[in-house]
Amino acid sequence: MTLGFAPPTATSFRSSSESASRLSRILEPSEWSAAGIPLLRNPREVVSGLHSRHEPTPSMAVLAVLDHEERLAASASFVRRPAPADGWEFRNALLAHLRRVIPHDLRRRSPVRTAVLLYCRDGDERWTEEDGAWMWGLRDACTLHGLRCGAYITLTRGGWQVLGEGRGGRRPGSDSPPVPLGDGPAEPSAHTPRTASGANEPLRRVAAR
Repeated sequence: MTLGFAPPTATSFRSSSESASRLSRILEPSEWSAAGIPLLRNPREVVSGLHSRHEPTPSMAVLAVLDHEERLAASASFVRRPAPADGWEFRNALLAHLRRVIPHDLRRRSPVRTAVLLYCRDGDERWTEEDGAWMWGLRDACTLHGLRCGAYITLTRGGWQVLGEGRGGRRPGSDSPPVPLGDGPAEPSAHTPRTASGANEPLRRVAAR
């Protein structure tokens, strides 16, 4: 009787190749920090404004485009599909929503608008491979749409965190109740897909808590 290991199948080779490809489309926190991502002047206001506007729940991504004065130019939200985290898929989803809500800036010599991504998920504030895939996807989508790549922010039960910067807060969190925008009533709850856009609309509409 001969003992040994069964030879790898074509399926196992393909699975290993796909896994390696996904891992190549992930940005580590150190790579993200070294990329020169512009800092938000007031991340709490940005997070609070997007939370009030889109009311994110776990697995929901909120994509916002800010002008040079950090005012909201357009935003969109959608729920991530239940599939392995892949920067390529995330890039395609982000790019599709950017094309729906705002024209590209590819004709400009340098970007004047910045895309920021807020992702609501379970777990704590520590970086995950899923976060790395979103970072890769955001950076690539911004390049293809002529935008400056901005902050990547996670929203969990413990609060919000700007990854790569070390800035964060406890409110809002993924289970925080929505705060009305301005003096009017809160916008209705959103489900995927949902988009919102408005030219030069300030995010400073709610009191940070």
